[in-house]
Amino acid sequence: MISPFLVLAIGTCLTSSLVPEKEKDPNYWRKQAQATLKNALALQKLNTNVAKNVIMFLGDGMGVSTVTAARILKGQLHHNPGEETMLEMDKFPFVALSKTYNTNAQVPDSAGTATAYLCGVKANEGTVGVSAATERTRCNTTQGNEVTSILRWAKDAGKSVGIVTTTRVNHATPSAAYAHSADRDWYSDNEMPQEALNQGCKDIAFQLMHNIKNIDVIMGGGRKYMYPKNRTDVEYEMDEKSRGTRLDGRNLIDVWKSFKPRHKHSHFVWNRTELLALNLHTVDYLLGLFEPGDMQYELNRNNETDPSLSEMVEVAIKILQKNPKGFFLLVEGGRIDHGHHEGKAKQALHEAVEMDRAIGRAGAMTSLNDTLTVVTADHSHVFTFGGYTPRGNSIFGLAPMVSDTDKKPFTAILYGNGPGYKVVGGERENVSTVDYAHNNYQAQSAVPLRHETHGGEDVAVFAKGPMAHLLHGVHEQNYIPHVMAYAACIGANLDHCARASSAGGSALAPLLLLLVLSPLHVLF
Repeated sequence: MISPFLVLAIGTCLTSSLVPEKEKDPNYWRKQAQATLKNALALQKLNTNVAKNVIMFLGDGMGVSTVTAARILKGQLHHNPGEETMLEMDKFPFVALSKTYNTNAQVPDSAGTATAYLCGVKANEGTVGVSAATERTRCNTTQGNEVTSILRWAKDAGKSVGIVTTTRVNHATPSAAYAHSADRDWYSDNEMPQEALNQGCKDIAFQLMHNIKNIDVIMGGGRKYMYPKNRTDVEYEMDEKSRGTRLDGRNLIDVWKSFKPRHKHSHFVWNRTELLALNLHTVDYLLGLFEPGDMQYELNRNNETDPSLSEMVEVAIKILQKNPKGFFLLVEGGRIDHGHHEGKAKQALHEAVEMDRAIGRAGAMTSLNDTLTVVTADHSHVFTFGGYTPRGNSIFGLAPMVSDTDKKPFTAILYGNGPGYKVVGGERENVSTVDYAHNNYQAQSAVPLRHETHGGEDVAVFAKGPMAHLLHGVHEQNYIPHVMAYAACIGANLDHCARASSAGGSALAPLLLLLVLSPLHVLF
C-alpha cells in the first residue's frame, strides 16, 4: 500500500510537471491511434522479397529497460520531454522477444548468445562458434564441434561481408561470426593456457585473419592483439598496457595484407582522419583498428582519432553495397554492456543512442525492398528506472520523493547489483551530496559487486524489410539467423529459393504456407 506521504509527493510533482498542450486534447490521442492502426493494416501485405542485403544491429546488453531509457534520453537531447520520442528501432514494424539463456546458464553471457544469434545453435556460456558439446576452457572438446555463422553462409553465397563494433574486433560478439573457441577470453595467444596451445587451439585474433580470409570490412578496436609482444602502439607510445601481446611474434596486420589479391585495393587504417580520407570507390577490403583494446565510450571519444559507430557503419555500407550480389553486415554497439557493468548508466545510454543513430544512417542508405534489418540484444542487465518520476524528468535525475525508510533521496536509475553500492557512516550514501549527473557516476545498487551482472529476461527483436514478419512472437535466440538466412536465400535451407527462381520471380509468398506448416529444422 502506498503511503499518504508518497501520494502527496507524487501528486505535487505531477501537477507541476509540463504536459504538452496538444496532449490535453483527446483528439490528439485518437488521431495518433488511428494513424497507427492504418499503418498496421498496411502490414497485412507482407514483404516476401528475397533479401539482397542483411544488416544485424546487436546492442550488447540492450535490454528493454535500456531501450526505454535510451528513447527518453534521445528525446531530452533534443530538448523534448523524451517519453514520446521514437527511436529508429521503434519505427520497425515487427517486434519479437528472444529467450537468451545459454545451454548451461539461466542468465547468459555474450559468447554463448552470439553463437546462438549468429550460428543458429545454442551453446555454453563463454564459448564462441562451437556447439554445447564444447566445454569452456577445454581446448580438446573443440574439434568436431565447430558451427559456422551467417557471415560465413553469406560469404559462401558470394556476398560481401563486414563486421563493425565498438569493442575489440576479437571480442565475444564479433568473434562468433568467424571463430571457434572454447574460451571467449583467448584474444591472443598471450591469454591462452599452455595446455590449449599444446593441443593446437588458436587464439581468436589469429582466427580472424585465417578462418575467413576475405572478410571485406572489419572495424573496431583490438590493435594490440595483432602485434608481437611489447610492440609499441602507434597512438599510445608510452602506455605499456597498449603494447602488442602476441607471443608467436606474428604481425597479423601484415598477415591480413598478404591474404588479399594483388589486383584488389586493401587498406589498413588506425584513426578517423585516415578512415574519412579514403576514396571508398576504390576500396575493396578495409581493416580499421582504432584502439589497442575496446573503443572509447561515445561521451569520451576523440573526434580526431576515433570514428563514431554511425560513421563506421556508413563507410562499411558504401564499400559492401558495391557487390551486385549484396552483403551481410554485423554491427555491434558493444559498449552499452560495458557501461552497465561499470554501473555508469550515462555512458551506457549514450552508447545506445549512438547505435540508434547508426541504425538511422543505415536505413537512409538502404531500401526496405531488398534489405532485411534486424536489431536485437544478446542479453539484458539488472538496470532499471522508476520512482514515480514526472513527465520530462531527466532520465539521470532524482525520483520526486525521498525514501520513506532512510529519508534520503534516490535517483530514478538504479541497479540490482554492482559497484554503485555505497555506505557512508553505516547508511546509504546521500546522492544529493554527489554529482549524479556526471558521465561516470555509478548509480546506486542493492548488492555490492565490482561488476554489475547481466539480466536473464527476454530481449526485444526489431525487424524490417523482406521476411521481417517471420520474427513475430517469443522465440529461442538461435532462431534469428535461420530467419535471416531464409530471407536472403543463403545457408543450407534453399529449397524455397529454387522454387521462387523457377517461378520467375524473387517473391517467396507461395512458400510461406509451407514455412508455417513445416518448422525450420535444417541444421546449418
